[in-house]
Amino acid sequence: MENPDGINSIYQGSPPRLEGVHIHEVGLSREGPSLRVRFDLPDYPAHAPRAWQLQGFNTVQVELGFGGLRGVEISGFSTHVVGDIALTKDETVQVSVSSNETSVRAVADIVYVTKMTAYLNGR
Repeated sequence: MENPDGINSIYQGSPPRLEGVHIHEVGLSREGPSLRVRFDLPDYPAHAPRAWQLQGFNTVQVELGFGGLRGVEISGFSTHVVGDIALTKDETVQVSVSSNETSVRAVADIVYVTKMTAYLNGR
């Protein structure tokens, strides 16, 4: 990942699990071309930033961007997608998003954190 500093600092160097994530959005853009995947992490950090604690947040949402998109396959989608994200890297970055409802597979040049926020999820 090109810019893991934010995630590393919030999760204190122990990367969060990417299993059982709640997928909110998958988007494509001709700029780059690029792919975006926005999702809620399954685990809230043990030592969340003070501002998040004061606001009572309980969910971290991350958006990953994949630049230099070389190929993408998307199959299915739903209003409530919970699945796993797998990232692998050799000369390129491969991403796989899989759930019972959805499958996304892509190959890109880079992956980076586009956005990381927290909110109060009333699940």
